[in-house]
Amino acid sequence: MDMYTVFLVLSVVAGFMMAFNLGANDVANSMASAVGAKAITCKQAVLIAGVLNFVGAVFLGSHVTKTISKGIINPEMITDHRLLMVGMFAALLSAALWVLVATLTALPVSSTHSIVGSILGFGFVAGGPEVVNWANLGFVVLSWIISPLFGAGIAYLVFWQIRRFILFKTDMIRAARKWAPFWIAVTVVLVMLSFLFKTPFGKGLHLSGLGAIALSAGVCAVVWGCARMFINRIIPDVDEQPEAVEGLFRSMQIGTSCYVAISQGANDVANAIGPVAAIYMIARDHQMLASAEVPLWLLIMGGIGIAVGIAMLGHKVMDTVGEKITQLTNTRGFAVDFGAATTVLMASNLGMPVSTTHAAVGSIVGVGLARGFGAVDFRVLFKIVIYWVLTVPIAAFSSIVIFQLLRWATL
Repeated sequence: MDMYTVFLVLSVVAGFMMAFNLGANDVANSMASAVGAKAITCKQAVLIAGVLNFVGAVFLGSHVTKTISKGIINPEMITDHRLLMVGMFAALLSAALWVLVATLTALPVSSTHSIVGSILGFGFVAGGPEVVNWANLGFVVLSWIISPLFGAGIAYLVFWQIRRFILFKTDMIRAARKWAPFWIAVTVVLVMLSFLFKTPFGKGLHLSGLGAIALSAGVCAVVWGCARMFINRIIPDVDEQPEAVEGLFRSMQIGTSCYVAISQGANDVANAIGPVAAIYMIARDHQMLASAEVPLWLLIMGGIGIAVGIAMLGHKVMDTVGEKITQLTNTRGFAVDFGAATTVLMASNLGMPVSTTHAAVGSIVGVGLARGFGAVDFRVLFKIVIYWVLTVPIAAFSSIVIFQLLRWATL
């Protein structure tokens, strides 16, 4: 067995491990608000996320992926393709190990930033500081601050509106009948725009920005009209007004959670299989291109890895994000989902490598702060932020160590 075959086999194992960690950490924290708000149980979240992530990864996932993730380094400046192969494996293994450590300690981290840090580490050692795209790295650092703040601000405003114009009204049912169609329509538009701009399948439709907005506006009007017609069935006349309103937002939150699951499968599977696809290409063609075709079996492996990860360890991160930062209800959970999805959509379209994890946690803090500082457990939040700050340097350092050991042993 030659060197190329050995590293290909090892990279498939490491890629499955990374996909497992994606399910256990990234996917789990995006479902956490629905579990924390009791919209769905933990078992239902595991089933929904497992099935829909697999569907998203296999049927909507990108079949062409950039081989050097996020443009952090320039691979053309590293001429020895064996060095690149060893480096990509070291980066994959390093990122997978760090996300696993975070998952076992029940803290949410960004798998995207773990991969970015790992590739930065081996690229710096293999090609020197000029290989690194420092401007892109600056965007990553900037996103640590912007995405949680954006998520917190939007979620705060959404929950403030719901509380001010629905929950604080004497006749909540009447207020909900007035405002619920608005939020249902806006949510559908948000999901639709996010699907068109964020998923590989939506991008494949090649709609222009104006075309997508016009289509979404038409759908918004239709959904708003339909929601107004059928809202009486959704919210019956009952004495338990708060429970009826929470029940309505519970249904809306289940819908957004299903979307998040399928979208994550389509987008985040590349974090696990992108480096594997690069190693597969080097092992097959002995060269490195800017992008690579992803074989279907790799997408299936990534989908299975995500599903197994959330089933086995997903509950750890869901407990922390959904229940330990602040107490969530269905209306608060809806505001969290809306804030996180809006932040990811806006930042992605501005070209920022935003993390869903950071946006979701920021949104949860936002709805917590809407009830005052005492409603947020800042000790848990401090631990999470420490892990975020440490992600890139730790992933980079461990990648350097693994890369140097492998280079010494194999090249």
